[in-house]
Amino acid sequence: MKSVTSELDKTRNNFSFFSKLKRRSHLDNQVWGEIEETLIQADVGVVATSKIIEQLQEKTKEMKLSAAESIIDILKEQLKGSLTKLDCALNTDEELPVWIFVGVNGVGKTTSIAKVANLKSREGESIVLAAGDTFRAAASEQLEKWADLCGADFIKGADGADPSSVIFDATEHAHATNASLVLADTAGRLHTKTNLMQELEKIVRVANKGKGTVTEILIVLDATVGQNGLQQAKSFAELVDVTGIILTKLDGSSKGGIIFAIAEELKIPIKFIGVGEGHEDLVPFDAEEFVEMLFDFQEET
Repeated sequence: MKSVTSELDKTRNNFSFFSKLKRRSHLDNQVWGEIEETLIQADVGVVATSKIIEQLQEKTKEMKLSAAESIIDILKEQLKGSLTKLDCALNTDEELPVWIFVGVNGVGKTTSIAKVANLKSREGESIVLAAGDTFRAAASEQLEKWADLCGADFIKGADGADPSSVIFDATEHAHATNASLVLADTAGRLHTKTNLMQELEKIVRVANKGKGTVTEILIVLDATVGQNGLQQAKSFAELVDVTGIILTKLDGSSKGGIIFAIAEELKIPIKFIGVGEGHEDLVPFDAEEFVEMLFDFQEET
């Protein structure tokens, strides 16, 4: 994973409390309370924070540890474990894999698809982009420009066309041209709008009827909205088999701890993180590097 320490300073700063543990002599109730407060402020969430604290306390008791500093390495391994138990690998096992991108309006979905297309094209994949967002003309135009830039084929329908048919046509085209991957955009939809959410079920069902197979349904979440993103993911996962998460705008957020809430509560792996506006600023998620980055301040103290 590209080194992203500087881009994630806002999230890392929320963990800076742990750099001060060297100056604290004992693991008393005050320290435990401050650890809990730190994790919640970083948007780890109440449920995940409670689980982390409980496991930390059990481990320190088992190991008979009393120095505050002694819990840092234990915490790091615990956080890594919560993320690495989920498979972050992208599924391209089928002959013609189809990845469908979903999410609410304004999270950076179309841009994320374009960045994934750029990444996979550089890896030698032959890409077809499907403009399944048929309600927002700008989305189709934006995606077409990116297709030209990364050398991908581009399939669109008329404005207001059935998005299922556009994605179906894209898989047929990909099969006919021996493409290796279809990336399908969908219209942004509020997770509270039942009819639009149910449309996703149809999109997935129809996409699987063609020459391709849906192997990834990736929900794009905006890191700056914190716990609200967790609710969005829950709602989408109730209707379709969400296989992974793309967390955008992480460079502008202090709420990167939401990654741990997602892992503990939803059991859905993070597959990409967005750390800037550039076309190479969407990077595959590396759980171990991410956790090490959160505690990188220790080298500065």
